[in-house]
Amino acid sequence: MNQISQVAYQVMWNRLISVVEEQAQALVRTAFSTSVREAGDLSAGVYNDQGEMLAQAVTGTPGHVNAMADAVGHFIRRIGRDNMYEGDVYITNDPWEGTGHLHDITVVTPSFYQSQLIGFFACTAHIVDIGGRGFGADANSVYEEGLYIPIMKFAERGSVDQTLIKLIRGNVREPDQLVGDVYALETCNEVGHRRLIDMLSEFNLSNLDGISRFIMENSRAATLARINALTPGTADGHMRIDGYTNPIDLHVKLSIEQDRMHCDWEGTSGLDKKGINVPLVYTKAYTCYALKCAIAPDIPNNAASLAPFEITAPENSIVNAVHPAPVALRHVIGHMVPDTVYDALDKLLPNTVPAEGAGSLCNFQVSLRPRSDEDAPEDAVRSEVLTFNSGGSGARPTLDGMNATAFPSGVMTMPVEATEQVGPVIIWRKELRQDSGGGGQYRGGLGQHMEVGAREGHEFDIQAMFDRVDHPARGRRGGHNGAPTTIAQDDGTPMQGKGKQFVPHGRKVIMAFPGGAGYGEPASRSKQQVCSDLANGYISKQMAIDTYGLSSAEASDVLQRSKNGDSI
Repeated sequence: MNQISQVAYQVMWNRLISVVEEQAQALVRTAFSTSVREAGDLSAGVYNDQGEMLAQAVTGTPGHVNAMADAVGHFIRRIGRDNMYEGDVYITNDPWEGTGHLHDITVVTPSFYQSQLIGFFACTAHIVDIGGRGFGADANSVYEEGLYIPIMKFAERGSVDQTLIKLIRGNVREPDQLVGDVYALETCNEVGHRRLIDMLSEFNLSNLDGISRFIMENSRAATLARINALTPGTADGHMRIDGYTNPIDLHVKLSIEQDRMHCDWEGTSGLDKKGINVPLVYTKAYTCYALKCAIAPDIPNNAASLAPFEITAPENSIVNAVHPAPVALRHVIGHMVPDTVYDALDKLLPNTVPAEGAGSLCNFQVSLRPRSDEDAPEDAVRSEVLTFNSGGSGARPTLDGMNATAFPSGVMTMPVEATEQVGPVIIWRKELRQDSGGGGQYRGGLGQHMEVGAREGHEFDIQAMFDRVDHPARGRRGGHNGAPTTIAQDDGTPMQGKGKQFVPHGRKVIMAFPGGAGYGEPASRSKQQVCSDLANGYISKQMAIDTYGLSSAEASDVLQRSKNGDSI
């Protein structure tokens, strides 16, 4: 065979990224759960025959993709190479060998070409229900959190394990939805495999060995070049967040060294009794993501580009929970990891990282049922409705924060129409939250207001999964804090930021999601930007006056011109 040029390998690398993106889009189109179809809470990737990730889809969340980078190695070890056949499909939701909690199902498919194992395709999706206590932090161990599927064969030589299907269906609240999602995961891997075989045929290749070496060598070299261009140093980062019943302290020591960056989470709070603990694989995923975003955002994610970022944490700390710790809401803590890393990195690389944002997703799950205080109408039903929502992201060194945008998870906010379609839930209000973005030279992103209730004849439990109630996002370089989270019933009954809580028939839950923090002194913000924010309703007249120094007359003039449709 003629030697393949560097240009040809680069074309193949780009093709692989396109292959896994098509794989991810196939999952979006075929999934049953709204968390996948609408929010994009998924990942997809292709791996070489050693289980090293070669490429990941653009669509997806780093908590899945970066965690899944380690997962395929566990599948190879558990299944055994001698027990892998064409037509096989493997499955797990093991939090420690998958992506961090039981609600994520990972499916891995070996890829054969000309009867030889050449690699693997893997994908992950968050499913709405896995049985147990439901999606929430109330469990005291992983055994209470739902059905556990060890790494095993979902199908062997094309034949699906029907006993496994029966066990799954018998242990979850939404069996059709879950089984449908598993088949969607299997199908998307098959789509990726077909496209890979097309590529191999087109380039007259028999395996992935050459392109794998090219990707690994160039990715590692490029990442090391970025690290070694930085000034070596060490700095500490800290963040205090709400926790479940007691505050949680995250501590990290970040070191920039020759050929590596090391993050050590020594000093972080220990395990919590409730399900907000984080397996180390998830901590690694978001720590690596934070570092790559800051210093090497344009280098594609793969095993080699992630390897120079080394992550350690004490066993049985909240960021290195071991079995059988409850971990269902590991994202609430895990999504705070990047901002903690940035607290340290800002001391080493000033004017590089954003201010703190909302961090964790503002998720809640509604468990609806016919009202119990009196007779319910005949059409009242039981239903599980999960919705993903976002607060504001932190302001950046040269830009405002993004409104209602999930950083670091990257998942999308679910449309009201999609949420109301899957059960008897009503979203009465969903809009940007004025004044929630912290003031600064660059303003923090806005959070959201939401009001949620049920259709006539229903009551419900709401599983709250919020943070930033007591510890809002902190500003950077003189920027102001973002607004905190609030939650209560519409009659004023206070509610907790986390946990399952009953909402009687006719009541609504009123929520205000947190804003991102500001960057730089508010006095340095241009008057034109302040006036624009006021005209757009992002800030109130009072905030324009108190935070940014606009006079009352100036603020009134801006509002009047905005009302008249005049330019600001």
